[in-house]
Amino acid sequence: MNEDNRKLLGKLVVIAVAMFGFGYALIPVYKHICEVLGINVLTQKDGTVAPPDNTQVDRSRKITVELDSNVQGTLRFRPTTSSVTVHPGEMVTVVYEVVNSQGRVVNAQAVPSYAPQSATPHFKKVECFCFKQQTLQAHEAKQMPVMFYLDPKLPKEVQTITLSYTFIEIGGLAEAPKAAAAARAAQL
Repeated sequence: MNEDNRKLLGKLVVIAVAMFGFGYALIPVYKHICEVLGINVLTQKDGTVAPPDNTQVDRSRKITVELDSNVQGTLRFRPTTSSVTVHPGEMVTVVYEVVNSQGRVVNAQAVPSYAPQSATPHFKKVECFCFKQQTLQAHEAKQMPVMFYLDPKLPKEVQTITLSYTFIEIGGLAEAPKAAAAARAAQL
C-alpha cells in the first residue's frame, strides 16, 4: 500500500508541474495568437508614430469616431464629448477627463481598444495618455488629450469607429493600508 501511495504522489507531482508549465507557456502563446488575429491588441507602440508630413485629407469621406470609457477601480473617467466626425488624414484632438475622488494617490493605466477591429491598424495616435502610467494625487482632476488621425487607407465600408479606453487602477488598494498603518504609527 505504501508503494502505491508513492507512485500516486509521483504522478500527481508530475501532473501539477506539467499544468504549471502549460499555464506559464500559455501566456506568450496567447499574446502571439491575439497579435496575429488582431484581437485585444494594445497599441502602446503607436507612441512612435509621427504626425504625417504630407498626408492628403480625404474630404470626400466622413468617419464618426465614438468615444467610450470604462473604469476598473475607484476613479471617475469619461470623454468630454461622445463623438467626433473626422476626415481620413485629418489630425484630431479629443479630451478625456479623469477624477480621483479618493483621499490618496492613485496610479492607473489606460488600455485602448477599437471597434471594428479592421480599423485598428488605421487608427494612428500621435499623442495619448495611454502611452504611460498616470499618477493622480488625492482629489485631483486631469484633462488628458488624445491626438490622432485616421489613415486614408481605412477600408471604405468603415464609417463608424469606437475608441474605448479602460482605465485600470494599478496597485491602488495596497497604498491605503500603508497610509493607515503610517497614521497609526504616528499616533503612537
